[in-house]
Amino acid sequence: MTPLASQRELVSAAVRLGANTVAGWSPQEAALATDCDSSLPSDVTLEEIRERICAGEDPLGCAFMDLRDPSTRRSLGATYTPAVIVDAMLAWAVKQFLPERIVDPGSGSGRFLLRAARLFPEARLVGVEIDPLAALIARANLATCGFASRTCVQLNDYRSARLRSGERTLFVGNPPYVRHHLIEPRWKAWALDQWRSQGIAASCLAGLHVHFFLATLLNANIGDCGAFVTAAEWLDVNYGSSLRRCFLARLGGLGLIVVEPTAAVFPGAATTAAITLFRVGSRPATLRLRRIRKLEQLDDLTGGEVIDRNRFESEPRWSRLTAAPRPQPQGYVELGELCRVHRGQATGGNAVWIIDAGACRLPGCVLFSAVTRAREIIAAGRVLSAAGHLRKVIDLPEDLAELDPESRQAVEEFLRQARLQGADASYVARHRHVWWSVGLRPAAPILATYMARRAPVFTRNAIGVRHLNIAHGLYPRQRMTEPQLAALVDYLSQGVSVFDGRTYAGGLTKFEPREMERIPVPEELLTAPRGG
Repeated sequence: MTPLASQRELVSAAVRLGANTVAGWSPQEAALATDCDSSLPSDVTLEEIRERICAGEDPLGCAFMDLRDPSTRRSLGATYTPAVIVDAMLAWAVKQFLPERIVDPGSGSGRFLLRAARLFPEARLVGVEIDPLAALIARANLATCGFASRTCVQLNDYRSARLRSGERTLFVGNPPYVRHHLIEPRWKAWALDQWRSQGIAASCLAGLHVHFFLATLLNANIGDCGAFVTAAEWLDVNYGSSLRRCFLARLGGLGLIVVEPTAAVFPGAATTAAITLFRVGSRPATLRLRRIRKLEQLDDLTGGEVIDRNRFESEPRWSRLTAAPRPQPQGYVELGELCRVHRGQATGGNAVWIIDAGACRLPGCVLFSAVTRAREIIAAGRVLSAAGHLRKVIDLPEDLAELDPESRQAVEEFLRQARLQGADASYVARHRHVWWSVGLRPAAPILATYMARRAPVFTRNAIGVRHLNIAHGLYPRQRMTEPQLAALVDYLSQGVSVFDGRTYAGGLTKFEPREMERIPVPEELLTAPRGG
């Protein structure tokens, strides 16, 4: 079948398939329907589209993904779920209970709801979708398969949707992945307030998928079940701590399935995914944990290793629980035995605190050459030996009385301008001892990138420049000479694989400090000659 080549054709097909017969029809969707052509391409028939939908295909959803440019879909977190994942999650749900209602918090083209409708023929279907075109497509798919009479699709932000009900509910779907940079401040404040109401401290850096778990908790009743597939970041990163606590508390976590990037869960997006299974209010003594590398292994989500709840409560990074212990090669030790690894400092406002050399009148004692971009490490190769191309970071002392009068006057004027730019109000600034002191770490003898679509790049920091949080610093636990540092950089530059890290949404591989410390290095680097 020739794909629908325009939004007008797509809307026309959806309307003719009965999209407006599904409850919740919104003014935005009505406007789309009014503004569309009634014709389809000459070689596309409505009957052919209908047959493909009833056979389990998603021609309208695929057309939507082709028509929307990646940047637009990324801003809304629109990544549609392969059938094998949908089937596995709902097969698990069938074994849990008989729901009276199915809720998909980001319904897209309705893939989860269509499959759930067949498995639970008496259940009411509720989809929530923020994109009017996607909502219209979901309606068309559900109407085509005969489920219109028991379906409602809301055009709404899931965090605003009022979904409390006395019905036994299954929450199932693929919450959108949107990084915190694209989340409006009002929603970050909403999340902090709602987490606080649950007695849980939270971070403003959480992605949208974490917000969706929270909104589910607020709309669920004790005994409701859920299965969500998301990026696996929350298992380990600091902002995921609120969700990890919630998973073990009221959300009632039952199990986790970590899916490696090799399984290609989402076409075109290399990422480590996590399928999260929960029963609200439950508190099992053990939870099931499983790591898979191929989608064919998703035959039974009830399988996996049984792990005591106490291990989850005591482990701050949950991916460690899923990884089989990697045997240490004979004659090797972990990098952490040689060096501590620390991420660089966050400024809380790079536009204020990072300047080009010679771009301000502040005294030299508060200006520090620093690596502020990962590409500066990559370009340096094995040795960073010149600072002329690097920018400066303004790092003021906590006690400004340390400055001489002339320097103090220049700094006070700078701080007046910085306040006008809101530098004192950023999250990072508000959590420092004093808002104006960035607090750079001492220069690290070795610098490393930690997030890219490649293995980390290591360089010897021969000129003692500082680094921001775009890099890790390696600090030897005992003094190492230049030859030893060079030997360590040489080994790390050749001996670290991308598979030693964790792959995030978008295909980026990230090495957290503790993960980098677990990299095996030859033991002889501990005993190498210290002369030279």
